Amino acid sequence: MKLLIRNLARTTTEVELLKIFEAHGPVQSCSLIMDKQTGKSKGFAFIEMPRPGDARAAVKTLNGKNLAGNVIRVKKASPKKATAEKVSPDKAESEKTKAANQNIWSSND
Repeated sequence: MKLLIRNLARTTTEVELLKIFEAHGPVQSCSLIMDKQTGKSKGFAFIEMPRPGDARAAVKTLNGKNLAGNVIRVKKASPKKATAEKVSPDKAESEKTKAANQNIWSSND
């Protein structure tokens, strides 16, 4: 089960996250999200735990806990959202039509 951890202190490391989550069971992966320009933490991470029961226990125990001066939020990660064109080509096409119609109306003024 993939978990989202938010409101992390910018100084929190992957090693620290692994340590607190491994107390609840094995951790498959840990990804602290870093800013590409600054190289510093963005304040959130993803943890994958292979056993759903362990992941639920980690959420129940760690959500709302203080870590490095910040109250962290831990929850099950939702699937990544697709872009509008991938989700609904018809909607993307209707937006193009709408924009084209606006150009027609404004050119007749």
